[in-house]
Amino acid sequence: MLPAPVRGMTYYHRALKAQAFLDTATDEMVEQGYRSAMSKEAASGESLTLPQYCEALADLKFVYVVTAQIFGAQKKGKADSPARAIYEEILKMMEQHSSLRIAYIDGEEKSPYSVLVKYDQGTKQDQEVYRIKLPGKVVLGEGKPENQNHAIIFTRGEAVQAIDMNQDNYLEEAMKMRNLLEEFDCKMDRHKPTILGLREHIFTSAVSSIAEFMCAQELAFVTIGQRVLARPLRVRMHYGHPDVFDRLFHITRGGMSKASKTINVSEDIYAGFNTTLRGGSVTHHEYIQVGKGRDVGLNQISMFEAKVSAGNSEQMLSRDVYRLGHMFDFFRMLSFYFNTVGFYISTLMIVLTVYLFLYGRIYMALSGIEEYLLGLGETFGENALLAVLNAQLLVQIGILSAIPMLAEFMLERGFFQAIFDFGKMFLHLSMVFFTFSMGTKSHYFGRTLIHGGAKYRATGRGFVVAHIRFAENFRLFARSHFIKGVEIIALLSIYMVWSPISKKSFMAYVFLMVSTWFLAFSWLFAPFIFNPSGFDWQKTVDDLDDYTKWLFRKGGIGVDGNQSWERWFEDEHEHIRGCLGRLVEIILALRFFIYQFGVVYALDVTKKHKKRSLSVNGMLGKRISEKLRTIFRVMQFLSVCGVIIALAVIINKTDLSSADVVMSLLAYACTGWGIVQIGVAMKPLTKKVRLWGTIRKMAWFYDATCGFIIFLPLAILAWFPFSSTIQSRLLFNQAFSRGLEISLILAGNRPNQ
Repeated sequence: MLPAPVRGMTYYHRALKAQAFLDTATDEMVEQGYRSAMSKEAASGESLTLPQYCEALADLKFVYVVTAQIFGAQKKGKADSPARAIYEEILKMMEQHSSLRIAYIDGEEKSPYSVLVKYDQGTKQDQEVYRIKLPGKVVLGEGKPENQNHAIIFTRGEAVQAIDMNQDNYLEEAMKMRNLLEEFDCKMDRHKPTILGLREHIFTSAVSSIAEFMCAQELAFVTIGQRVLARPLRVRMHYGHPDVFDRLFHITRGGMSKASKTINVSEDIYAGFNTTLRGGSVTHHEYIQVGKGRDVGLNQISMFEAKVSAGNSEQMLSRDVYRLGHMFDFFRMLSFYFNTVGFYISTLMIVLTVYLFLYGRIYMALSGIEEYLLGLGETFGENALLAVLNAQLLVQIGILSAIPMLAEFMLERGFFQAIFDFGKMFLHLSMVFFTFSMGTKSHYFGRTLIHGGAKYRATGRGFVVAHIRFAENFRLFARSHFIKGVEIIALLSIYMVWSPISKKSFMAYVFLMVSTWFLAFSWLFAPFIFNPSGFDWQKTVDDLDDYTKWLFRKGGIGVDGNQSWERWFEDEHEHIRGCLGRLVEIILALRFFIYQFGVVYALDVTKKHKKRSLSVNGMLGKRISEKLRTIFRVMQFLSVCGVIIALAVIINKTDLSSADVVMSLLAYACTGWGIVQIGVAMKPLTKKVRLWGTIRKMAWFYDATCGFIIFLPLAILAWFPFSSTIQSRLLFNQAFSRGLEISLILAGNRPNQ
């Protein structure tokens, strides 16, 4: 009969080998080492405690390998440098945990080495275990999979689990690891599993409302979603890094992840593709979970979603998805489509449907078709025709997508608690967040689909709940949300002016377009609603100063996009390349000219002179150029009052009404932005004909105008002191809100502190 710690040997042997990386010791070797430790204890007369027994036993079978590419550079850092301080902290960790190993890349690009080190108790420094000469530059692809690929050579055993830096584990969950490893011996669909899937527990959900939204979204995905994908659909892949891999299977079939540049940005799911293509199977088990620290800031979440969306777009171009599509049967192929790129295609189609709906409505309103149909319905008493024209989906796609989340809440928390939590999320403006998130997914998925060029976006994964500057938000969301939000508002305004539905019943217009107005305002103001201290007056003033400096600073050598608008504008459009991509951008930009043609067609002056819109365009240009040329030159230097005076003169000197002037300015403003988009798409040509400077100045004017349009309501809200308090209480937890109030009190008369 073996002593108690050794009776638990099988547990440590099976559980700890999957927790990280297993040495090749057999059960007999472990037992021998344990008895050797007991004999040394008897010889020395010292008594080993039970934790020491357990640690000695685990060290024989279990080693952590942490991959840190820049460990060598940190070691060579100066004594007082931050890099050297990090190195010292890693040494302390290695001293406290004897089974910890560090794998890093040492040497220059021409002669690099892959090195494994451990802590030496004698010298109190790191000691090399292995040094392997590499053929050349190592990191050719994406950083994370390359990190795994160079470190996996230092692993041993049958199972391996790659833990990400923002993941954690709990003692009670470690007790279940033996049960999980036994799943490798259970057949699933005539095959033993090669990847054991785990669920994740998001422990950062209580920080803020958006962290709670992400937690709820993730909860539905890693539980009820993964459960159905694994069985009966059999299309579950690998979505993150708590899963346990059959190491012998994967190391002989291409490794744990692919590291090709750009196309393998979402490197984790390619492990599932690789496994499925080579005859493996993936399971999902919910009786064990791993802690996960998700991003808690909107900017971090948006960058993560941008990376995933662009990665899904690149998956559509990969040979893996092509081969899977040919290998699956029809039903499994449909399940796989919904599981991967289908979700993002559906999101993109929803946004495109909004645009088609608005442009279709404007066409019907400006051309008179809508008025004719409504009159026809009233003449023949066909109320059903009016109902069809005003039809809206009572159950929107956003509500349908929340059903799995609500179902999982009911399953885990009970019916009444689930309804309460779901209602609380709704009051905390969850619909604003999910609508904004939909815009992020559709933009980056569509952009990568047209131009390619997905890239890894570092979110930091830090515990960041801090105020984000207005300029930083503008740089991140200008092209993906703000410009599109302004365009949708322009469309809605034009339709409101000329739609016979709004003239007949304004409430009918409200019910018809309320969801689209909600979409536009969510895209414009969500980054500031979920921004800590977003409505604080002093921070708003500082944000304006920072934004104006960024706008007016010239770009040059050594100036990056965070410091100058000019440099940001150049970097923002680097993805537009290739003839096909430029052609698609030009075609998409032609929609802005619909404003001008359609609006001028419906002006009062058009009806008065009974001329077509093209002739009215010429007439407007001729009259304005002949009678008011001097006024428009002066307008470049005048303030808002001068603009108002000029508009009044235009109304008096021409046949244009005040409504015509406002709508004409709106139409020509949209036309100008279309010209900017075409100029950007044809950048090589515009540079050759020396028009790039003009295009850039026009783009600067539009970006500045868009920024100040968004900033104005924020400044008005920040003027009222209660706005910031309501925002903090509504969107953040009680501890953070209290800390924010205390910090303001301590600042006193020093608002910048």
